[in-house]
Parts: sequence; structure tokens; C-alpha cells
Amino acid sequence: MATITEPLSRVSELVCSRCHAPHSAFSPQTVAECCAAPLLARYTLERGSLNKEALAARPATMWRYREVLPLLDDAHMVSLGEGFTPLLTLRNLGARYGLASLLLKDEGQNPTGSFKARGLSMAISKAKELGAEGCIIPTAGNAGVAMAAYCAKAGLPATVVMPRHTPKAFREECYWYGADVQLVDGLINDCAAQVRQINADGHLLDVSTLKEPYRIEGKKTMGYEIAEQLQWQLPDVIVYPAGGGTGLIGIWKAFEEMKALGWLAPDAKLPRMVAVQATNCCPLIETIAGNQPNSQHYNGRPTIANGLAVPRPLGEALMLQVLEQSDGTALSISDDEMVEGMRELGRSEGLFVAPEGAAVWMATRKLLTSGWLRAGEQVLLLNTGSGQKYLDNVEGRY
Repeated sequence: MATITEPLSRVSELVCSRCHAPHSAFSPQTVAECCAAPLLARYTLERGSLNKEALAARPATMWRYREVLPLLDDAHMVSLGEGFTPLLTLRNLGARYGLASLLLKDEGQNPTGSFKARGLSMAISKAKELGAEGCIIPTAGNAGVAMAAYCAKAGLPATVVMPRHTPKAFREECYWYGADVQLVDGLINDCAAQVRQINADGHLLDVSTLKEPYRIEGKKTMGYEIAEQLQWQLPDVIVYPAGGGTGLIGIWKAFEEMKALGWLAPDAKLPRMVAVQATNCCPLIETIAGNQPNSQHYNGRPTIANGLAVPRPLGEALMLQVLEQSDGTALSISDDEMVEGMRELGRSEGLFVAPEGAAVWMATRKLLTSGWLRAGEQVLLLNTGSGQKYLDNVEGRY
């Protein structure tokens, strides 16, 4: 790798998310050597050291936040124009349910049709910078598509391991990008076992959720964008579909970084974070309820929201931490409720969202009914992908 004398990135180190032991940010890393926990990037963030007003002149992609991303040299950037997705006002549904301010950030407008484009753009850029020979991923669908696309752009071989029941659109798109697609009976944890077998010698970079430190850095840009698009004011509540949970953790990480930079007021109240899972696969809910010590041995079932079929998330402890720090909550939504949410968002707002996006809307309705949400609060929903790819799952249910 070429010597970088003055990198744009302010990255300083990686730290273990459990014990905070430092690890180098300038050599290949997977999980922490000490605790086998996810590694998190840390930056030199001094109040006033970066001028947020300068952002206005930068390209409308996630790379506008260049200094707080870990890539050292722009020559290795692998980008398809990801990020800066629109923040939409849902006036019709807001009026119907008595919500004064209901917003939706539409990540389905990213390249490859989902928020996974952010994380994989970042991860593949770092893979290229660190000299990886190729990449491999277990996926429920969208992440595999994104990795295949960004590997194609980077000229890196890609191996995608996905459940056999994954909708055809995801599989076909991976083939078009030239990826080696392996189909497995089961859920994403079964795919992860297959990845370990295929990659026993470590010749490929495993970009599984939180098993490398950089996908979360791309995902956190959703948090930066939310703040910038709302003129540096944050919503009262953010409702997020949490399978692996990288985005939930990343958005919270972004808020903490912006406070350190002085981009948010020192006394700024951060949003209450809501994690939404599928009733068929809700390990976080079961842990919170005290039905299990953690999700290590949880067994989920398939759901029409493929991205929520993550029975044993590596980031469980970090998700629980975000919910605790934000005074947030978690709840699960059934497949039938997701279909109802897709129908309502489509017919009321002209949005064809992924089942995951419908789940966050149905969760919002439940929280409003229970009184956890108040009518005068500003609520922001995250739709993580386009409904187009899920047609096999919801065919005829409109």
C-alpha cells in the first residue's frame, strides 16, 4: 500500500467494543483479538476542528463525511454514488394517525436498492486498500447483492452464500455482477457456517456483519445525513429494522461523533431508538424479555423480511447498549402485519417499501396506541430497501 503522508481520514485506532483494547487501524483486522467482539473505529475529533458548513459544497453521497470515514487514500474508493437518500414527509399517514411530524428516510434509493450499499462501499474500499484477494459474505439477500456489485467495481472476486429460499431477484442480481453464489438450506447463521468451511484458509476477506470493522462506518453515515437534512436537529424517535443491527449501532455512533465535533449542541437530546424485529425471528426481544441469556443458541424461522432473519446477531450486546442509552425499546412484527404496512404505505404515500420498512411503520402504530409515542413527537422511520426485490415473498398479497 502506498505511503499516505496526510490522509483525509481522522481515524486513529480501532477498539474492542467489549473491553476497549486498542487495535491498529492501519492493518487488516477482523474481530478483536482479546474478546472476539466487534471492533469500532475511533477518530481524532476535536470540537471545532471540522466545519460542517463545508459540507454544502461536497457531492451528495456518503463520502461527503470523508474525514470521519476510515479510508486513507481516495485512490481506493469504490463508490456507486451511495448515500444522501431523501428524507420524506409522510403527511397522509401522519394526519390519519395524529402524528405531528412523521418522516421516512428511503434507503431503497441507494445503488443496489438498499442501505447495504453504504456498508459494502466502505468495506470493499478498505478491502482494496488493504490488499484483499477477494471477499466472501453470508447474506439474507441485500448485503450479498451489494458486495457483489462493489467487488465487481473494485475488480475483486466475490463469493455470496445465501439461503436457498432467498427471493430470486437477489440471486439473479448477484449472478449479473459475476459473483460465485452458493445456496444453503437454512438461515444466515447456516450460511455463516458454510462461509467458515469455504474460507477455512482465510484466503478471502469475510465481510460478515460486524466481523470486520468497516461496514458499520458506511452505515453510520445515515446518522450524519439525518442530522444534516434536519438542519442539525435530531428527531425525537428513530424506528429501525434491526436484524444484524449494524445500522442501529452505526447511527448512534454517528450521533456521539457529532457531539464530539460540536456539530450538535452539547446538551442536544439524542433520539429514543426503537429496534424492530420479525415475530418469526426476534432474538433481541427474547433476550430483553429474559427468556435467554443471549441469542447464541436462538433458532429463528424464515420471514418475508429476509433482512430480519438473523437469529444470532454478533452485535446483540451493542444493540442492547444503544437501546439502554437512548431510553429506547424493541418490539416484533408479524409477516401479516408487514404486508398490511406495505399496503398502507403504498396506497397512502406512494411508497413500495421492503417488508423491513413496513415493519417499522407497523411498530410505530403499535407504539402510538400503547402511549410510548406521543402525537407531538417527531418520528423518523428507516425504510432499508426497495420492495421490488421481495415480490416473490409477497406475490398476490396486495
